[in-house]
Amino acid sequence: MQLFGELVTHGSRADSVVALTFDDGPTPFGTEPMVEMLDSLEVTATFFVTGRELAAHPELGVRLVQAGHTLANHSYSHAQMVLKPLGFMRREVEVTDSLIRRTGYEDEIYFRPPYGKRLLVLPWYLKQTNRTSILWDVEPESYPEVRDSAEAIAAHVLDHVQPGSIILLHVMYRVRQASVDAVPLIVSGLRARGYRIVDLPELVE
Repeated sequence: MQLFGELVTHGSRADSVVALTFDDGPTPFGTEPMVEMLDSLEVTATFFVTGRELAAHPELGVRLVQAGHTLANHSYSHAQMVLKPLGFMRREVEVTDSLIRRTGYEDEIYFRPPYGKRLLVLPWYLKQTNRTSILWDVEPESYPEVRDSAEAIAAHVLDHVQPGSIILLHVMYRVRQASVDAVPLIVSGLRARGYRIVDLPELVE
């Protein structure tokens, strides 16, 4: 629920399509292996990048775009964007948008608030600037009994997925190796259940 602007937590429940989304980065550890893995799986995904990481590794943002993936905005510093002044929020969003554009990405830039946190000022600002907020409805890593096992992560996703689901994972850091290893298990499991994995813009539209 959000008082202002467009908030998307899933796509249409009528179609057996889902979207894979990855938060944070791009990082040298996570980007190239994930690009290669997704290419081998014939899957495109959406990467919600932070401006700080993208500024440090602009070539990795270009790599994601050239590989056909969607770039989206996860703020600049990954600070919680609640109880902050409007100017702070504007800089966090607009600087990151500018960095995303420098990669050559030309489509609509979606926004995902760090930790999913938002109150009034952030949604109001996003509405005023015609930005769409994207959350998720399947996120296995919040569960301690799940997050350290690739098999458990994949099982959680497959147990909770629905038509239109937006799946959230973190794959950019070494501590998330289980999530990296879970991706092919998730993809094969989804396909075995008749789901088609689409890029986020297609699911939202």
